[in-house]
Amino acid sequence: MRWENLTADPAGDRARDAALFGADAVTTRTFDSPEFRGITFHEIRARSIVNRVPGASRMPFEWTVNPYRGCSHACVYCFARKTHSYLDLDTGIGFDSQIVVKVNAPDLLRHRLASRQWHGEHIAMGTNVDCYQRAEGRYRLMPGIIAALRDHANPFSILTKGTLILRDLDLLKQADAVTDVGISVSVGFTDQELWRTVEPGTPAPERRLDVVRTLSGHGIGCGVLMAPVIPFLGDHPAQLRATVRAIAAAGATSVTPLVLHLRPGAREWFMAWLAHHHPHLVRRYERLYAEGAYAPKWYQRRITGQVHELAQEYGIGPAGAGMPRRTPERAEGTPAVEPSPGPGTEPGPGPANSAAAGPVQLTLL
Repeated sequence: MRWENLTADPAGDRARDAALFGADAVTTRTFDSPEFRGITFHEIRARSIVNRVPGASRMPFEWTVNPYRGCSHACVYCFARKTHSYLDLDTGIGFDSQIVVKVNAPDLLRHRLASRQWHGEHIAMGTNVDCYQRAEGRYRLMPGIIAALRDHANPFSILTKGTLILRDLDLLKQADAVTDVGISVSVGFTDQELWRTVEPGTPAPERRLDVVRTLSGHGIGCGVLMAPVIPFLGDHPAQLRATVRAIAAAGATSVTPLVLHLRPGAREWFMAWLAHHHPHLVRRYERLYAEGAYAPKWYQRRITGQVHELAQEYGIGPAGAGMPRRTPERAEGTPAVEPSPGPGTEPGPGPANSAAAGPVQLTLL
């Protein structure tokens, strides 16, 4: 195995790429092992790592950390695809295979947490792409990030489709002993055929539920973001029941259903996938999403109601129980925030997709 530098003109290309990525340095590499074949990594030294969420006043969290851009999970519906266009990178295959790695993320975070201007606010991870995607196995950024949060007793949450989070179990247990830690795993369905085509780079749903089971067995409560519920492919009552039943059997503390949404960038990629795999559904999708990125309210409410009823039947805690909400400050002055369903979401107002929810809902990676 070896790294290969792809830059033909190191000085000129690095200067150009540094300006494009908003970073101090860029090194572009490939790795020839099977798990990384076809993936290009752009290693950057980022200038900042803790980002405030736009419109934070209506969000369940205000601050995020995203050590990667682009994601080899290759979920065809990922809303973050559009962000790759800001880097002059392709939002289709490029998003799946051109991965930006903020190699100095742990150091930047530790510096920010030590700043007098930082007051211990909740940090959500994975709000753009999964922080436990395949690249994390090579770069190992999350151990340093979790250790920094642990050392400063700073509350945080993680949402992931990756089983690699179990590598950091000991660190998560240490952090959970000193601060509020919220972990959620994303499992929108258990249908094997659907998983293989719509989420081709992710671990199988049952493997993700094993993560829930393991975390729960070690005393770390873990919720499930049941997302996305994919219209006409994953929303049959029998499919919803099978998924909720599996989630309950894994010991999840909560289940939060979210219906597929299709923003520009993701919409085009998903519709191309749909036309190839399920051409008979194209017109139905065009009608269902005729008003924009979100399915109609009546559809969202129907799915949410069905999942909530099933969750109650199988004894799972209330959906949305993992959402962070402000609580009185601790004695030492650090705001306590209850665990969130975590990263990988871009939240809307209030509990996730409740019966009163409008067209803005929690959105999945």
